[in-house]
Amino acid sequence: MAGASQAIDAESWAFALELYAEPGIADACLQLQNECGVDVMMLLMATFAAVRRGIVLTRTDIAEMDAACRDWRERIVRPLRALRTTLKTGPAPAPNERTEKLRSSIKAAELSAERLQNEVLAQWLAKLPPQPRAVQRKDMISALRAAIDFALRERGAEPSAAQLALIETMVDKALGISR
Repeated sequence: MAGASQAIDAESWAFALELYAEPGIADACLQLQNECGVDVMMLLMATFAAVRRGIVLTRTDIAEMDAACRDWRERIVRPLRALRTTLKTGPAPAPNERTEKLRSSIKAAELSAERLQNEVLAQWLAKLPPQPRAVQRKDMISALRAAIDFALRERGAEPSAAQLALIETMVDKALGISR
């Protein structure tokens, strides 16, 4: 990984962990993932791009970012997530104390896979020059809306008012940690 993308990778990963740890953000991300099919890592990277790099990603950018990480997400991240989720309730002998240890190991592997996905996204983002401007809240909302719209395109659906409110919550928290 080249120097610029390494720096973006490290900074964006730290940003993602900090934002995700904010009250309500993990739940918002998971709700958007479950209801809209949005890729949480892409959503976090779009937020990072706006807050820290001054770049408001467009629908075209979101599609390019998705193309950069789609195979990894579909073949590695999602299967790990599905396996971890399945172990919460079965099949037998799950759930029990021993299968919970296995589930924890799979969760760690899923996080490692997401970390690698972040590297891919950072390499993609490094191709865009940072903008020397502060991004407006409405522009950030627009960028995250583009990510949600991209995820919903196959379903032919529009985001609900509740889902749009989750985007606004993410933007407000991201702006709060960037100050």
